[in-house]
Amino acid sequence: MNIVVGTVITGIGATALADLWAIARRRLLGVPAPDYGLVGRWIAHMPRGQFRHGSIKAAAPMPGEAWIGWAAHYLIGIGFAALLPAIWGVDWFHDPQLVPALLVGIGTVAAPFLLMQPGMGAGIAANRMPHPGTARLHSLLTHAIFGFGLFASGWAVSRFLTT
Repeated sequence: MNIVVGTVITGIGATALADLWAIARRRLLGVPAPDYGLVGRWIAHMPRGQFRHGSIKAAAPMPGEAWIGWAAHYLIGIGFAALLPAIWGVDWFHDPQLVPALLVGIGTVAAPFLLMQPGMGAGIAANRMPHPGTARLHSLLTHAIFGFGLFASGWAVSRFLTT
């Protein structure tokens, strides 16, 4: 099996599962889905030297921000999936294990807590949000589901791409 193909498929699958969770969460709990257009806006401002915003919603809209945000979302998911073979070796794809996938998934919550949320004006670990504890809980749960998606997608890759 080509490890790059396995990593890409695993990252896309895990990210898609997290997106399905966002849809379910919106319908079941009334929690708005993430706006990846705002992530795209944040990223699109970076080449202009703007890395932090008081509020990303107040920042000037950027051309293509929705596409940039969604592409970044999936590329980041693929990058996080690459942590599995990087840490546990390429054999992880031959015998995927749940614990490493969950460790990676939950560990990746550091990215929004320490990088994205502060850069977009929400503060470290959403401490500037109206209900930071709730925001943190949803982030942790989403990243745990992403971790489960890493395992499920890795399992599918191991069953269908190695035969």
